Amino acid sequence: MARVPHPSVDPAHDAAALLRRVGFFGLFVIMPVAAQYARRAVVVMAPIAIALLVLASIIDGKTRAVRPASTRLLRSSAFLAGCLFILWAALSLVWTPFLDVATERLLNLVATLLMTMAGYLALPDRMRSANLYLLPVGLAAAAIFAIGLGLFDTGLFGKGLARPGDDDSILDRGLILLVLLVWPGVAWLRSRARDAEALGLAVLVSVALIVSPGPTTLVALAVGALAFALTAARPVLGPRIVASVAAALLILGPVLPFIARPIGAWLFGGRAPGVLSLKAWQAIVTSEPLRLITGHGFETALRGRFVGLLPMNAPRTLLFELWYELGLVGAFAAAFALRAAILRAGREVSVLVPGAMAAFAAAFLIACVGVGMMVMWWLTTLALAVLVFVAVERGQFRTRRPKASLLRPASEA
Repeated sequence: MARVPHPSVDPAHDAAALLRRVGFFGLFVIMPVAAQYARRAVVVMAPIAIALLVLASIIDGKTRAVRPASTRLLRSSAFLAGCLFILWAALSLVWTPFLDVATERLLNLVATLLMTMAGYLALPDRMRSANLYLLPVGLAAAAIFAIGLGLFDTGLFGKGLARPGDDDSILDRGLILLVLLVWPGVAWLRSRARDAEALGLAVLVSVALIVSPGPTTLVALAVGALAFALTAARPVLGPRIVASVAAALLILGPVLPFIARPIGAWLFGGRAPGVLSLKAWQAIVTSEPLRLITGHGFETALRGRFVGLLPMNAPRTLLFELWYELGLVGAFAAAFALRAAILRAGREVSVLVPGAMAAFAAAFLIACVGVGMMVMWWLTTLALAVLVFVAVERGQFRTRRPKASLLRPASEA
């Protein structure tokens, strides 16, 4: 006798749940670990994981409606300022000396934004806790793996795979991913009243940064912790300070070398590499003041070093490259977009705001220290951090389980 299928069993729903679980496992667990030893782990694995999430949302129909989401974005001042930034970057292709390379980089930027939007629409409105708990598990595993590499590296992974001329090693990229994703992990654990586990995760990531070479990630984690503590103590003041400082640094880019160079010369001497880099920045500002309005065009800061447009010791920082490539219009658009985004994040679920401010502060410091402006693995990492925070925010629809004593009278009735 044939068995009648159970009416609650939905193969499509089960398949979508499986795909979504695999996508989050790849995003939260496999990718942080793989990024510690594979240079292109983030760039390769992120689109695959997001494609699985999109496919799952299409199967079970839990994707967000495009029109309401698009309407909210079009009403967002941060999104409009970001669109102005992209349009100005596209317009700068007219006067950039590296048209082919700049066009390719701009298309990569647009593709990254579209991928982020697809991931945003594919995330369910109510995230399952089981999927979100994969995030701290993956971060802890990646931190332990990074500690092992830092203590027992024999050249097989970290230094052995680093290429001559690279500004960052493989381990640096993996640690930067840890620095950014640890804050949504901490925010999720705190929202579940697991403060001890959140502290343990932060300490574990800190140990991974201490035993590994390079002070940049450790300083970024410290700055993020400072922003976290400030926002936790003063929830209204914290986002305003982070937003104001970030926007002010972007706007005052051409003035910074004239302020920082005397201080650096007094502390480290006039022949220090950082001081000489600031001197080169000063010379560029004073030699072409009119170029501060339009910029030299997209992708000129990186390529210009190899053809003599820039000295080789010119700064590799967001504050310099933004003004050099896109000028006043691009800098003000980026500053307005960043400030609006930080203030908007400060109005989200209160328990998540300190983590969001910490991630903003850490990411901004890393960009200012030397990652640059349009490096693809860096843009992809930022996009992933945004999606992870959105996922954590959508997991806040229930903060505690109902008590059985409250359910008993209803069942008796």
